[in-house]
Amino acid sequence: MKTYPTERLRNVGLFSHGGAGKTSLAEAMLFNAGATTRLGKVDEGNTISDFDPDEIKRKISVQLAVLPIEWKDHKINLIDTPGYADFVGETREAARVLDAAVIVLDAVGGVEVGTEQVWRTADDYSLPRFVWVNKLQRENADFFRTVEQVRDRLSSQAVAIQIPIGRESDVRGVVDLISMKAYLGPKAEENEVPSEVAEQAATFRERLVETICETDDELIEKYLGGEEVAADDLVKALRVGTVAGKIVPILCGSGMTNLAVTCLLDAIVDYLPSPVDRGAVTAEGASGAEQLTAADSGPLAAFIFKTTADQHVGRISYLRVYSGVLRSNTHVWNSTRQREERLGQLFTIRGKTHEPVPQLCAGEIGSVAKLAETHTGDTLCTKEHQVTLPSLSFPNPTFSVAVYPKTKADLDKLGTALHRIAEEDPTLRLRREVSTNETVLDAMGDAHVDITVERMRRKFGVEVNLQTPKVPYKETIQRSTKAEYKHKKQTGGSGQYGHVFLEVEPLPGGGFEFAEKVVGGSVPRNFFPAVEKGVRESLGEGVLAGYPIVDVKVTLFDGSYHDVDSNEVSFKIASSQAFKKGLQQGNPVLLEPIVNLEIKVPEEFMGDVLSDLNGKRCRVLGMDTDEGTSTVHAQGPLAEVQRYSTDLRSITGGRGTYSMKFDHYAEVPAHLAQHVIDEAKKAKAEA
Repeated sequence: MKTYPTERLRNVGLFSHGGAGKTSLAEAMLFNAGATTRLGKVDEGNTISDFDPDEIKRKISVQLAVLPIEWKDHKINLIDTPGYADFVGETREAARVLDAAVIVLDAVGGVEVGTEQVWRTADDYSLPRFVWVNKLQRENADFFRTVEQVRDRLSSQAVAIQIPIGRESDVRGVVDLISMKAYLGPKAEENEVPSEVAEQAATFRERLVETICETDDELIEKYLGGEEVAADDLVKALRVGTVAGKIVPILCGSGMTNLAVTCLLDAIVDYLPSPVDRGAVTAEGASGAEQLTAADSGPLAAFIFKTTADQHVGRISYLRVYSGVLRSNTHVWNSTRQREERLGQLFTIRGKTHEPVPQLCAGEIGSVAKLAETHTGDTLCTKEHQVTLPSLSFPNPTFSVAVYPKTKADLDKLGTALHRIAEEDPTLRLRREVSTNETVLDAMGDAHVDITVERMRRKFGVEVNLQTPKVPYKETIQRSTKAEYKHKKQTGGSGQYGHVFLEVEPLPGGGFEFAEKVVGGSVPRNFFPAVEKGVRESLGEGVLAGYPIVDVKVTLFDGSYHDVDSNEVSFKIASSQAFKKGLQQGNPVLLEPIVNLEIKVPEEFMGDVLSDLNGKRCRVLGMDTDEGTSTVHAQGPLAEVQRYSTDLRSITGGRGTYSMKFDHYAEVPAHLAQHVIDEAKKAKAEA
């Protein structure tokens, strides 16, 4: 593949609700461009973009795929993204480095929940975009209904620039509303507009012309004055309006039957922006904010947007060059981590294949293997001119599982396997929950967890069992108390003697604090650390149900000692026992984690969502509605919302999304606390 100047590059992503046909469309684009000799089929597991074993098995995309296409002396770096919300991390990684998006809709399903979600992602990165109405050949496919849904639910700036010729199985081509020509069959052969759609085409062209002219002062004067607007002027203004996000062109066809796909490729070249058109990006330089333009002559700035682990090659880093030229076999500076890296061979990517290249110019997307210190979200530059590009942002995980290795051999490999997989997927979080003695994997959903478990088995030979995580309760006290304990033991020779008086007080939100107010030397200062250590070691197990103790202040204020028998061990034992007595006397209570929820649902589901939250002991903090989408801010106990993804899916038919983040601990209501305590004691007895 030859090298293209930056202005002839198009970095474009395919985004959609799951099952809308992105991968089949990508296959058709590759085929028409001559990059492949046959149309791959998802059902047959032979597509270029779905090459991962999990994708072939499940017949869905679970990771992004870079698919460069040469078309009319331009290079389109196409990125096919997963459509399922569980793999939103891949979608956001792609969107971060793209210049434009093609939002793919199924002509039967129209605007679906995933469509709304990827639309918001495109908004997050201010991506100019097309809408492609796919699968026109299906029974009940309706392009015109879908156009109205797009305008009602996604953008009033959306306007058709094509309409189909025929319906469902009889669809045979499209009308280009700019040129008013028909393009028929898989080869998009140019013809006159058929008479059966001529009137409809004229109506939709009038809407298109009006929409385009409204974005250009000179054209709107001509239009309102009754003058004919030349097609060339419409093309120029449509491109400017699309790049600026003022117009969202709607196109149509079918990836599966290869209908009008070449028209889409033409439109990408004609109307979507190059890296130059997108303008400068802001990076953090040595003296503050710095503007970087997509020019080979600029300072080097490359961004790592994805990392994968190959069993044979090792770590592979996917990157985009924003400024300057990145060359193979050179040294670069990782400004994010302040480390030098040696670059090996650079590659361009097509699915699972990587083609060596000597360099990557400004605007290009490629890969490099075996970077030792570099991770997703890092910036590569030169040490002499250091810049750091904005990193990636991901939603917080919403689904958690406790991971238990099946065998001792699995236990030995579990940590390494999970760490390596989490390196590839920043939306996965791995943590050790000390209070419940569990390894917890946080993910974006149950399918995300399933894929992760399968990858552990396939790549690392690790088998695990999954359980719902135990709630990490804690314990504290509600009133101050004083407690005394004397540890005295004589077994011949030197004995043991330690005697302390402790004051134990509530310390809301303060964690743990130790102090001493001993006067007169009743406890020598050299034993103070032993007293504190004895208390600290007792924080791990409370007196109600064995959960960790938090938010207490312990003060040593008196005691006694023996010249011969007192030692550190004696004072540790004494302080530990005195502390436990103080807890028992201090009105101990159980605490539960409280999380913040942000829930986005179509307005019509608001009532059901609020009712469900009320039944989960949640408190609504605020609500707002914007363009038919309602957002609820609430707080509630983790114990009630651990599986909220399932509940929300049931309430909204999959059209709701939410994020969840820990906020604080609060007392468990008494009528519920006793059940938790009883269950904890039962589990301890059975252990």
